[in-house]
Amino acid sequence: MSAAAPKSVEPSSLEPSCRDTAAHALSVVRDGVITGEGPTTKGRVHFSRSLDADDIAWCTRILTATAVNDQPVSRAEAEILFEINEAATERTDGGRFDDLLAKAVAHHAASASGLKVPPRSVALAADTDIESWAPSYASKVNSEMLEWIAGQMRGKRHNNRRLMAMVATFLGATALPLAGQLPNVFDIGM
Repeated sequence: MSAAAPKSVEPSSLEPSCRDTAAHALSVVRDGVITGEGPTTKGRVHFSRSLDADDIAWCTRILTATAVNDQPVSRAEAEILFEINEAATERTDGGRFDDLLAKAVAHHAASASGLKVPPRSVALAADTDIESWAPSYASKVNSEMLEWIAGQMRGKRHNNRRLMAMVATFLGATALPLAGQLPNVFDIGM
């Protein structure tokens, strides 16, 4: 990854030891996105409600830390990523956060459906296509996971096209009863 964490922040202060501490560290990033202040914004200009490449670097570093790399993304981590997505009204990340969010949610959904997932460092990497590991799981993702994802997306200000495409793939293969709810789930008219 080309963007490194700011040097003014102690690397160990946001180094997760488990998925719970990873979720907490992501909440620190979320708070920095919301306020423009905090340990993840030190040493740089960061406006409130903005999301930039350094924020993505923090999220990626937290999500792929050695202590959690071989564990699936937890619901708590995914929910904090949804909160970051909603909090960021200005974006200068080149779409990287949308990609990271979609991959993290797919990782969680596949794992929670009882499917084997690749290590986070592989699944969440910017140069890994989500299609290289997620589509084969599409027919097996349980409907509760799809409903949870839809609930997280419903009524939100920011639509993540990458995530919507992933859910549409899952829906096409698994949950035809939910297909009739797509206009309500994604707030689109048909």
